[in-house]
Amino acid sequence: MLSDFEPAGFWIRLGASIIDGIVVFFAIFLLSLIFHFPIDDDSWQSGLLEFLYALSLPLFWYGYTVGKRTCGIRISRVDGEKLHIGNMLLRIVVAGLIYALTLGIGFIVSVVMVCVREDKRAIHDFVAGTCVTYNPPDRN
Repeated sequence: MLSDFEPAGFWIRLGASIIDGIVVFFAIFLLSLIFHFPIDDDSWQSGLLEFLYALSLPLFWYGYTVGKRTCGIRISRVDGEKLHIGNMLLRIVVAGLIYALTLGIGFIVSVVMVCVREDKRAIHDFVAGTCVTYNPPDRN
C-alpha cells in the first residue's frame, strides 16, 4: 500500500534515467551496426526501442529498468499489486501526451511534485496509479 512505501526522490530518479539513457543508446548503437539503420534521435527505430524498453522491462523485472535497478529503486503500483501493461501504457503514453499538450509545463510541474510532495509522485504516477520506491518487490 502507498503508506508502506519508501518514495524515491528527484535526484535518484534522474540518475536512474541517465543510466537508462546510456543503456538505450548503446543498444541502439549495437542494433544499428547489425541492421544498418541510422543512429539519430528522429529515427523510428530508436523511438521504438526506447518505448519498448520503458514499457516492457518493468513488467518483466518487478518494476525495474537497468537504471532503476542500479540505483536501487523501482516502479510499483500504489495498491501493492503487480504492474500490468495498462499501468505502463498510462505512465508512458498518456503522460507523454499530457506533457506534449502542455508544451512541457506538465513535465515541469511533475519535477516540482517529485521534489516537494511527501509521496514523491509525479503526474505520470497519478495517471498510472504508480509510485517509484526503494522497497524491494514482493515476489510471491
